[in-house]
Amino acid sequence: MRVYGFLLAAVMLLTPISLSAAEKDGFQFKKQPELQQIKPKKPVKIKLRRSPKNEYTWELAGDDADEIVKTDRRLRKMLNLQ
Repeated sequence: MRVYGFLLAAVMLLTPISLSAAEKDGFQFKKQPELQQIKPKKPVKIKLRRSPKNEYTWELAGDDADEIVKTDRRLRKMLNLQ
């Protein structure tokens, strides 16, 4: 029984493995330029402070000016400063 197992393993190891052209094409990577340009949006950073007089001030930082303006409006609305 061991002899048959040994012979089977030897035959499998010595048999050359060749990939056809169709199988080789399946392993190629393709670049998609539309996927390289997608960047996640960074959130607006907010530093909110409250003074001893219970007045709020904040500092906003971010990459997108429109998002900073929207965040400022939302803060003013939530804190009833308008």
